[in-house]
Amino acid sequence: MKLLVVEDEAKIAASLQKGLAAEGYVVDVAEDGDMAETLTRASEYDLVLLDWMIPGKYDGPGLIQLWHEQGKHMPVLMLTARGTIGDRVQGLDAGADDYLPKPFAYDELLARVRALLRRPAGGSGAAFTIKNVVLDSVRKTVTKDGKPVHLTAKEFQLLEYLAARRGEVLSKDQLLDHVWADEDRVQHNTVETFVANLRKKIDKPGGENIVRTVRGFGYSVD
Repeated sequence: MKLLVVEDEAKIAASLQKGLAAEGYVVDVAEDGDMAETLTRASEYDLVLLDWMIPGKYDGPGLIQLWHEQGKHMPVLMLTARGTIGDRVQGLDAGADDYLPKPFAYDELLARVRALLRRPAGGSGAAFTIKNVVLDSVRKTVTKDGKPVHLTAKEFQLLEYLAARRGEVLSKDQLLDHVWADEDRVQHNTVETFVANLRKKIDKPGGENIVRTVRGFGYSVD
C-alpha cells in the first residue's frame, strides 16, 4: 500500500519513511502543504499521516478540506504536538480519521495505521477475495484455495494494488508509480515480468488469468 507522510520536521519525516518502508509500505514524503497537494493530485494514496502545523498555503485541516472538495477520501491520521482534548476534537471535526499527539510511541503509530487500513475505504477493505485467492493487506498474506501462497514484497504490492482498484484498467505507468515509486530506472518490462511471475503462483493451470491483460491499456482484476 502507498502512504503519504506530510511532515516538515526532517528527522521525524525520515524516521517515519524508513520505519514504514520496513513494514512493506511504499512511502512518499511532503515537507509542506503545497507539496502534499501536488503529490495527491499526481498519485493515489491509501493513507495519509498528516502534521497539523505545516508551512505552505494549506495546513493540516486545510488539506483535508481540500481533498474532500476534490472527492479524495483516503483515511488521514493526524500527527501533532497539539494534544489537548479540545485540539483532538477540532482535528477529528476537521475530517481526520484518527489523531495521535506527539511525541508518540512508534508501535502505537503502526497499530493505528493498520487499524485505519482495515477500515473499508472507497469500497475496499483490508481483505480482498478474487475467485479462489484471498489477499490480506494487514497480515500481508495470500492464500489460494485456502493454502498459503508465497509472494515477494513487490508481487504482493502489485496484486494488492490491482485488487484495491478492482474493475479498473491500470496502465503500466500507474503500476510503476504505485508499486515501484521508491525505485529509479524501472521499465515497463518489469511490470510484464512481475505479472507473469504472479500468474504462475495464483492462476489455475489452464484456467482464466486473475490478472487480465487489456491490450494497449494495461492490466485489470475483475
